[in-house]
Parts: sequence; C-alpha cells; structure tokens
Amino acid sequence: MEVLEESIYDHPKYYDLVFGADIAAETQFILDCADTFLTRKPKLFFEPACGTGRLMASLNRKGYATCGLDLNEKAVKFCNQRLERAGFKPTAIVADMCDFSPADFRSALGKAKTSKAEGPACVAFNTINSFRHVDSEAAARGHLRSMASMVRRGGIYLLGVHLTPTKVPPSETESWSARRGNLAINTHMWTINRDKKKRMERFGIRFDVHTPSRSFRINDELHLRSYTPAQMNRLIAADGQWECLATYDFAYDMDDPITVDASTEDVVYVLQNKG
Repeated sequence: MEVLEESIYDHPKYYDLVFGADIAAETQFILDCADTFLTRKPKLFFEPACGTGRLMASLNRKGYATCGLDLNEKAVKFCNQRLERAGFKPTAIVADMCDFSPADFRSALGKAKTSKAEGPACVAFNTINSFRHVDSEAAARGHLRSMASMVRRGGIYLLGVHLTPTKVPPSETESWSARRGNLAINTHMWTINRDKKKRMERFGIRFDVHTPSRSFRINDELHLRSYTPAQMNRLIAADGQWECLATYDFAYDMDDPITVDASTEDVVYVLQNKG
C-alpha cells in the first residue's frame, strides 16, 4: 500500500469523513446547552479550531450565525467553500486559537458586530480535543483569555477534553471506520509515548483510505498536552474569568451530567464567562 507521511489536517476531505459521525449529536448538544445555560436566545456561535466547519455548517442550516478560526489554511478554505456552497457567508479565518481578538473577525462578520465592549459570541464550542494541541500552560491561559474576549459576559464555552486519569490506566488505542459513497476510511490511533513530567503525549494516527481506483495510507504523529482532572481544574480557575457550570461525557446526554474524578477521561466542560 502506498504510504504518505503527511499531516491528517492537510487532507480536510478525509479528516471531515473520519470525524463526522457525531455531527447530529454534537449539534443538538450545543443547542441544548444554549437553551439550558443562557438567559437569552443565542445570536452567534463561535468555534476555535473549527477545522472543516462541519459543526458550523450544521448550525447554519438550523438558522444560526457562526464564525470560526483554525491555523490550517487548507481546513479554513475547505470550511469556507462548504459554507458558500450551502449559501452561507464564509466566516472562518486563519488565526491562532491562543492569540486572537474579536477585531480579527471584522471582515468576516462586519465591523458593527465586533466593535462592542463585550465579545460578539453567545456560545463557543471546541468539542473534540483540539485544545490539547496547545502545548504550554502559558499558551493555554492565552487561549482562555482570548476566548473570554470573544464570548460575551454570561455566554458559554463548551470545551471537550480527553483527560489523563490517575486512578485507572488510560486508553491506549482506538480504531473506527467511516464511509461516504465510494470513499471508505479505516482509522487507527495509538499511544507512542507519555511524558508525565513534561505533560506531553505522542500518538500515532493513520488513515487507510480506499476509493474505487486507489488505496493508500496517511501516517501522522500527534503531540498533545496532557491534563489530569486536577490540572484542568487549576487551569480553568487560574484567571478567574471562567466558571464551570456542568460537566458531561462524550455521549452528549443533557439528562446525564457527570462528576469528574481521578478515573474520568472524556469530558465536556460547560464554562461560563463571568465577565
């Protein structure tokens, strides 16, 4: 089999299929959180690390305005083209999720929407662990400060993180498959190394891509910062900007919030901007 040693993020079409299975559940969870934790109807949803824009497009189709950012230019191009094909305004920009402000969205959203004293977004979401690409405590705090500038007072940020448990062995491998028409992809992810002192974990990930005319493999390596439950709690509390209102697992069941403890792995934190 032909093997490409390339970033999975440089293949947005394949990435979109691999991580697209939970769109309906994630979208409904985001909307349910807005209904539960906001005091007024949300006007703008914001996604840092928006990637291919699958959730932005889903929310747009339900009548909500969205915007997003991502460092990968190919992903942002894919996202904006997807929005335009569906008749929506292209509102994704290339930017660093640890250093941005509402002013960066003036061309995408319009000056009036980004010039108020408080951030323009009512709801922000980052549900599939992208936050762990942020590789230092300083950068992570920069991300939460930037998010506080983008999300208005009383607004919420749904932050999904795969934690490192301290009382049970962490998960080491994961495999799944996805298909769309004649395109099929088998994905495998595995742990290469965990450095507890440096709080960095290395994971191998591969896409085995099958089309009617070609089969090939994309090999990549992900470097992700690790968080125990206690470390995540300290980060959220560090600047006093955010309050955790509730926690859920990746089943996205609003009727079944979870209590995070030393054995917890998958968590969505519902954070509120205290202003």
